[in-house]
Parts: sequence; structure tokens; C-alpha cells
Amino acid sequence: MAPQSLVAAGFVIFRRVSSQIEYLLLHASYELNLWSPPKGHVDPGESERETALRETQEEAGFVPSDLRIVEGFEKELRYKAHGRDKRVVYWLAELINPETPVLLSSEHVEFKWSGLDEAKTTLVRFPDLQRTLDECHQFLTQ
Repeated sequence: MAPQSLVAAGFVIFRRVSSQIEYLLLHASYELNLWSPPKGHVDPGESERETALRETQEEAGFVPSDLRIVEGFEKELRYKAHGRDKRVVYWLAELINPETPVLLSSEHVEFKWSGLDEAKTTLVRFPDLQRTLDECHQFLTQ
């Protein structure tokens, strides 16, 4: 029997500061130079959207009322992780008050808000996430 594929969900979180769009990236505590938007594995009985909200609260400290989910954008990534197939679904969410502080969990050691180019440079190991940010940015600026 093939191993069950992993399913995760999260949000690409952005804020608007001085007419610029900045994206939130979190630096994992368990792997050097592993940055990503908040995301995590779907728990039994939980929808993917519920997972994204829970993981965002756990990893960044943002409660649902801090966010405005941008309808019409959904991106699915598929790749191998630790020898298993993994599927990650991302939605796009705006931090309503750009001054809301990020409250990291022990899963992450730091965070940064970055414009598109800097965020893509940070994600150099993950071309699929770079393309996802391009798609988010295009969606937001079209």
C-alpha cells in the first residue's frame, strides 16, 4: 500500500503599507533557510479552510477577524516532502490592520514582511512558491 499523501493548507498573507504590498514569510525553527507563508497539516474532520485559519492563528497569532480573505484566489501546489506526495492549498488574505503584531509560535524563529521581489529572493529554494507569489501579486494588482 502506498503511503497516504500529506495535505496542508495556509494563507499567503499580505498587508498594504504606503501603497506597497508586503507578504508575510515565516522562518521555520526546524530547518535552516526554510521560509514560507503560514500553513500546516489538515487535522481529521477539519476543512482545508479551517486548517488555514487555525495554522495562521497558531503560527502568526492572527485571529480570523484580523484577516480579510480575498475571494477568487486559490492555489494548489504538489510536491514530494520526505519521500511522500504533498498537496498544499493556499488562499490569499489581507491583514486588515497592517500594524497588528505577528506573534510567532515555537515552530518559527523569525518573520519578515517583504515586497514581492525580496519575498521571491527569500524563497529561492522554492520556485513553486515564487510563482505563487507572482500569481498573488498579479491577482491583487490587476
